[in-house]
Amino acid sequence: MIATTRKRVRPAAVLAALFAGAFVMGCAEMLVVGMIDLIAADLSVSLAAAGALVTANALGLAIGGPLLTFLTTRFDRRQVLLATASVFLAANLLPALFADYPMFLVARVVIGAAQGLFIAAAMVTATSIVPPERTGRAMSVVISGFATSSALGLPIGTLLGQSVGWRGSFVAVVIVAAAVLVVLFVVLPSVPTDAGSGAVGQARHAFAPRVLAVLSVSFLTFAAMLAAITYLVPFLAELTGLTGPLVTVYLLVYGISTTLGSAIGGRFADANAARMLIVGALGVLISLGALLLFGGNPWIVGLSVLGIGMLGMGTAPSIQHRVVALAGPGAPLAASLPASAVNVGIAFGSLAGGIALEQWGEAFAVIVGMGIAVVAIVVAWGTSFLQAPAASGRPVEAGSAGVRRR
Repeated sequence: MIATTRKRVRPAAVLAALFAGAFVMGCAEMLVVGMIDLIAADLSVSLAAAGALVTANALGLAIGGPLLTFLTTRFDRRQVLLATASVFLAANLLPALFADYPMFLVARVVIGAAQGLFIAAAMVTATSIVPPERTGRAMSVVISGFATSSALGLPIGTLLGQSVGWRGSFVAVVIVAAAVLVVLFVVLPSVPTDAGSGAVGQARHAFAPRVLAVLSVSFLTFAAMLAAITYLVPFLAELTGLTGPLVTVYLLVYGISTTLGSAIGGRFADANAARMLIVGALGVLISLGALLLFGGNPWIVGLSVLGIGMLGMGTAPSIQHRVVALAGPGAPLAASLPASAVNVGIAFGSLAGGIALEQWGEAFAVIVGMGIAVVAIVVAWGTSFLQAPAASGRPVEAGSAGVRRR
């Protein structure tokens, strides 16, 4: 049925719209990071309190995303995406126009939850409109939208905030989000969930031990990356001897590398997702090792940062690919879980690296990352033997009920 209905769908237009949606949501998430001092001053709160806005977004995504996906599992993915984009737009109006700190904090939780639901629904939609052998690349389009927002959206939004105020940046997000919502309404196909696929049944498959095992690879890989990258600025200052504008170059290198990794990683996911998880974790370990051993050489440090971002983020499409394949009938719900695993991994890695840095110095944050990466390699190798249930030939079957134009 999919082969027949695909003729009425424009895959390139749909994927472009999903990329745009992911991009604007990623920009909204990262804006606080680039304007944290401006927000703290304007709302008369401490930097730590302003930083809690980042945590609120992450918690909303990690917890609210899967919960909302569970509650909306019976709905057509087109309806879910349009509703989610609308809620996202409305929630960003609060900080853009008049929100005080408590309201802003609540809005960030809602924004994060909307992101998590959007990711899950976008993954199912993207993979339902392409041939089975291109599912990894379809997933990478959505993932690349978020990665690109860090590389490009963050610096652009920060510059805009410095020019017109931090609320002006959120106004820009709202305007772009409104345009994306219109595009989604025009191009999105109908992607109904299978009639026999209930929420409880999906949860049983989505949280199966085999799925959780693969999710742990994502948790460990991103924890290894962020244990070091979170403290890249003090590392560059203390061990490489770099400060000022040159530091921005390294941050930009990392942002671009994650974008490239997420885009290229889709092809490796289609070729052999399980193997890519091992290669990616090994690449992160080697890059972290080079960062530690040659921290005084700015060129090797740059290459190391490039490797961490590209190889680490290159595993994201493979994680998504493996999770939805191993979940079988629970794929629509499982599609929301990798983003949660990544965010929990980021939080854990940042915390672990921070503790090591406080106790022993910048180099030990990298050593902690290397230790986590070793565990990630072992777990990735172990999960490579896991098989999808019922010998389903396609990772995401949520669209098997058919893709039809509205």
